[in-house]
Amino acid sequence: MSATLHAPAPRRTGIRRWTAGGWLRALWTTPLAFLLATGLVAGARAALGYEPLLAQQPYITTLMVMVPIGFLAGIGAFDYWARYVSGRPTIPDDHASHGAHSWKDYFKVNTDHKVIGTQYVVTTVVFFIVAGLLAMFMRAELAEPGMQYVDPQAYNGLFSVHASLMIFLFIIPAFAGLGNYVIPLMIGAPDMAFPRLNALSFWLLPIAGLMMLSSYFIGAFGAGWTNYAPLAVQQPDGNLMFQMGVQWAGASSIMTALNFLVTIITMRAPGMTFWRMPLLVWANFATSTLVVIATPFVAGSQFFILFDRVLHTNFFDPGGGGYVIAYQHIFWFYSHPAVYIMMLPGFGIVSEVISVFARKPIFGYRLMALSLMAILILGFSVWAHHMFVSGMADWLRVPMMVTTMVIAVPTGIKVFSWLATLWEGRIHFKTPMLFALGFVSMFVIGGLSGVYLGSVPIDIHVSDTYFVVAHIHYVLFGGSLFTIYAGFYYWFPKMTGRMYNETLGKIHFWLTFVGFNATFFPMHWIGTRGMPRRVADYDPMFGNWNMAISIASFALGASTLVFLYNMIVSWRRGEPAPSNPWRALTLEWQVSSPPPIFNFDEIPQVVGSPYEYGVRGARHAILNGKPVQEGREAAPMEETVP
Repeated sequence: MSATLHAPAPRRTGIRRWTAGGWLRALWTTPLAFLLATGLVAGARAALGYEPLLAQQPYITTLMVMVPIGFLAGIGAFDYWARYVSGRPTIPDDHASHGAHSWKDYFKVNTDHKVIGTQYVVTTVVFFIVAGLLAMFMRAELAEPGMQYVDPQAYNGLFSVHASLMIFLFIIPAFAGLGNYVIPLMIGAPDMAFPRLNALSFWLLPIAGLMMLSSYFIGAFGAGWTNYAPLAVQQPDGNLMFQMGVQWAGASSIMTALNFLVTIITMRAPGMTFWRMPLLVWANFATSTLVVIATPFVAGSQFFILFDRVLHTNFFDPGGGGYVIAYQHIFWFYSHPAVYIMMLPGFGIVSEVISVFARKPIFGYRLMALSLMAILILGFSVWAHHMFVSGMADWLRVPMMVTTMVIAVPTGIKVFSWLATLWEGRIHFKTPMLFALGFVSMFVIGGLSGVYLGSVPIDIHVSDTYFVVAHIHYVLFGGSLFTIYAGFYYWFPKMTGRMYNETLGKIHFWLTFVGFNATFFPMHWIGTRGMPRRVADYDPMFGNWNMAISIASFALGASTLVFLYNMIVSWRRGEPAPSNPWRALTLEWQVSSPPPIFNFDEIPQVVGSPYEYGVRGARHAILNGKPVQEGREAAPMEETVP
């Protein structure tokens, strides 16, 4: 493909600068959308005789729909589709919006999956830092009994926004960002199936996060990330920001998931059968199926709450004939599969990392892939184990307890497979491997506490205590975050063309590992002793434990500074990365670091498994006329345990 095809678009002058898609156009389309939304609501309320004219909730709701649309229209997210829908001829794509030629291209609507993946990763790290700071405020308040810094409602806002950002704006989209970057490369595709939809799905993400953070200006939402009714209807108007933010984040997830599904099904390189796909591709396939099926349920639950608040319906108001428990059934029918949306991509990352750094084929590859699909199916059968003390029908308890125990089987298969892969391997303790091994150990602890919580009598005893807080953090921090860190370090050379500092990476791991366990493991004990969760004050008998936990949490927060320093400095001044520093077989490591703008100079021909490490003569693919074999363009790895 000619070099002119990759050249950036020529600079526009005069009025064209303000009417062409970009930030300058967004400067006037965004306030214009604000004025249109305000006028629409004011006019409708005046015409219909509603009082008062300036009721806050209808304005907030309408603004949270129209202002983001105005912004997206301004930056050019809809330009191609607008011409198509209006019947005007579409502009031939000159690929000016594809690829990054300077740092400014990361702030535009870009159709290159690699640029979009980087946009996702950087944005989610920003929200991760913000959410972590909110957690620091919480732990400062909880260091001693009594009220020190915030009142109970402000504390409710802290833990609600913290959890919502971590789940909807960090964990789920961070996996989407890593997948966006590497999945097309892994399957030998030039890009995602729908590049424009891919670009739009990213820009919905900062909109959702800013909505949730903006709730502080009118009273932060305080009903938790679960947003339970009827509390959600009674909270300050900032709660509307949660409901609308979830809709935007959910729309982003669905768009990305559909894109992954179509890309994986239709754009695999010749010879890339399903049984030759890397396990990360399998994990994203299962995750994307979960997202498409489950996410409409959380969207529906938030619409019902929104209608109860703004339109004065009674879906969950018993006084008006509503059914409160219905909210929990709808919400958890999404949110338990959502736990696996936050775990399955991590399973794929760990499979890639362990196989590469143990220099062994994945043990039980097909069973690993099938266990991912089993989790996909069984994940929809366990939602009510979150509701054992909610007042739901008693007969549901035992079936939900049984399915909870059954779903541990495919998860256990994966753990034993990783251990078998490590057995007698030549293990290289690089930073990605440390985080992968840390994940396995922490996830086992989280899984065991999950078995306890899935048992009806134990769950009744520890429900709404710090035992639950410990469990969810061992699953989502020790589980999801450790795998995200493993992915960041593993693909950092490929994404940036630079090597990170290995010493700083190991310091980051050990600070995180020790700080995490010191923070969350004691919560199991104080939970069984009766320490309630989601409270700003507590019995003085738990004072010493909470002081120790708060000190450890600040040490854990400080470990993130090492990570940020390593990533930023290495990205700017790190050693140039070879194309394949880990001697990996998967296709993304067979091209330059960073990859070419359209990934491959010629279409790869896949001829074997991606994990045949140590198997003499094994080949994964033929690329540029050469077989992809272990050690091609590789630097030797050190620190090997035979």
